[in-house]
Amino acid sequence: MRFIAFDLETTGFVAGVDQVVEIGAVRFIDGQVESVFATLIDPQTSIPEAASRVNGITDLMLKGKPKIGEILEPFTQFCGDDLLVAHNAPFDCQFMTADYKKFEMTAPKGLVLDTCSMARNVFRGLANYKLGTLVQYLQIEAAGFHRAEADANYCGQLFHKMHTRLTDSNAHSLENMVKLTGKPEFRFPVIERKPKQMGFLDMLI
Repeated sequence: MRFIAFDLETTGFVAGVDQVVEIGAVRFIDGQVESVFATLIDPQTSIPEAASRVNGITDLMLKGKPKIGEILEPFTQFCGDDLLVAHNAPFDCQFMTADYKKFEMTAPKGLVLDTCSMARNVFRGLANYKLGTLVQYLQIEAAGFHRAEADANYCGQLFHKMHTRLTDSNAHSLENMVKLTGKPEFRFPVIERKPKQMGFLDMLI
């Protein structure tokens, strides 16, 4: 199976207000990493101390990195129309959607699945469904959390293990996996570029 797991690190929790500071995306084919898209992003503002304590990302690390408007198109090209998975996907998707709308750029076309919601139904009875808890439960080798590429990799391994379990029970169709999230099917919205308004000088030409 081919899919892309992705993750973001941000300056806070409010999409459209707080900013993305890191994107990590990992393409898996049959459970193996095929390629990676990962970059730090200059948020054009200082990263709050609370966020920095969690992800270890500092203002110095972000200095000179590309801005989000420069990253959206390459990210879309990397993802194409592949299936996308993310842990707590609504959070990441809200941030990405806000930026795609802001810059009027085309978003990835693939279906997006939330591995957190899926795991609640595939691995019942755990104390919680944080990514770290699931990684430990499934004995996925991990060196650290809260960096985008690493978390995307863990998320991809988690999804592969869930897909394998569902395949064994013949319940691995996309339709069934959407049902396991308990949410409606989600794809990034199609963003239409607004027509440029003609200025006074344009009308004279």
